[in-house]
Amino acid sequence: MPVLSDTQIRELVHIEPFAANEKRPGAVSFGVSSYGYDVRVGTKFKVFTNATLTIASGGTAVVDPKNFTNDLFLTIDTALTGRDHIIIPPNSFALAETVETIHVPRDILAICVGKSTYARCGIIVNVTPLEPEWRGKVTIEISNTTPLPAKIYANEGIAQMIFLKADRVCATSYADKNGKYQDQVGLTLPMVDGLPVPAQETAPITSNCTSTATVGSASSGCCQHRTPVGTH
Repeated sequence: MPVLSDTQIRELVHIEPFAANEKRPGAVSFGVSSYGYDVRVGTKFKVFTNATLTIASGGTAVVDPKNFTNDLFLTIDTALTGRDHIIIPPNSFALAETVETIHVPRDILAICVGKSTYARCGIIVNVTPLEPEWRGKVTIEISNTTPLPAKIYANEGIAQMIFLKADRVCATSYADKNGKYQDQVGLTLPMVDGLPVPAQETAPITSNCTSTATVGSASSGCCQHRTPVGTH
């Protein structure tokens, strides 16, 4: 399966907005590259916190992919907080979505790799392959593998998409299967076919939270209880 070049990506893959390959001093790079496209992370994040479950369950909690609820997350929108970043607690993760909307052609498969800038800081990005005829904004999982809080910058580069063109068109595409993540809106939680769809949205924090760095810890006062600073 040949890899698409920059000119082929521009011609064959719908990416909106599409950014040119150019230097952007002071920002984590994004835009089309020689054989890929570096997507940006948007302003909305769901930061994992076990505070609610720990309090409710007396100190024990289990993450269940078949029953994954919104109360496991603190929802933050940097467009509302006035900051250019969020902070992921040590050994935790966040869900985010790309700025770009992508439509994958029927004869193309997209795979995602993390950016070296973040990887060298112990921050790992994971996205499963974008199947033929998948479309939407991509939900991204960002893991902080370090023992320290980690910054993620909104509206800057987060991962690279590599597009592979097949020798033959597939018999069944993601659209043909009515894939459950097709045209996903907002930050989409995990879903399993045949099980109830979890509620996807919660109200985001709308002011600067001074203890964001320790979400879910005993010292995380305001964030732990989802109450913005200044409203106590």
